[in-house]
Amino acid sequence: MACKDDWQVAGRRKGASRRIKQHKTDSRQVSECQVDKQRIINAMNELRGEDFWLQWRNVLSEHLASSASVSSKKNEDVSLKDCVSYGLGNFASCISARYQLAMLLLLLETLHIPVGRCCVYDPVFSVSECNALRELGFHVLTENEEGKRAVCQPTLFYLMHCGKALYNNMLWKNWSPQTLPKIVIIGNSFHGIQERMIQREFVRDYCCLSNVIGVCEETSLPCSQRFLDVFNDTALIQFPPENLNRLADCTWTETSEPLYQHCTDLEIILREKHC
Repeated sequence: MACKDDWQVAGRRKGASRRIKQHKTDSRQVSECQVDKQRIINAMNELRGEDFWLQWRNVLSEHLASSASVSSKKNEDVSLKDCVSYGLGNFASCISARYQLAMLLLLLETLHIPVGRCCVYDPVFSVSECNALRELGFHVLTENEEGKRAVCQPTLFYLMHCGKALYNNMLWKNWSPQTLPKIVIIGNSFHGIQERMIQREFVRDYCCLSNVIGVCEETSLPCSQRFLDVFNDTALIQFPPENLNRLADCTWTETSEPLYQHCTDLEIILREKHC
């Protein structure tokens, strides 16, 4: 007996195409993540053999060991426990950013800071870059802190080629003679920042930076010609308590949150304001 119903081509169920598309997207992101991760590992291994990295290690060992020796007499533990890095950029597409991230991994390894204790953030990170960072063990922040992160234990801030406002915000958030000694910075030379600015604008707009520039301890970190665009103008910056104590007491009175109303070249991506 013939069937009364005509044969019909089974249509793809509603939502199936969306799931297939999502699967392809997820697979592509996983693939990109693995490629990004391997590139970072390769760059890390490449830097490991560079003479200037060996010089970095010697500088860090000398200066941080010296600080530890002074603090041990006071029964204080100043070994770095945490790390914060802002502004690494798109390391998947930018070679300079890739080497800067690789250098961060070398620093964490040398300073015995677990990668999981390092927070990273840049508003330009792609999904695959965030995934690669998590694969490497980093804690990827989801909120734009604008550099305003308070510390409670010795912390390394890795701020390569970041804007002046980011440095100023970080200092403002930790503005006390008790907290600043807990901070070690590897990033732009403060003196270099000052030299590139009109002095009255530097004092007006970046008061925390201008207040500490005369008492911080800054040590230039060397760079080879090949990596000049990547690590130029980089310094190790510390805030010895004995230097901070030279500042007048009024310097530490509560200061207003920086607003940068007069700045036309802020060099920082601000967080979105919600009504």
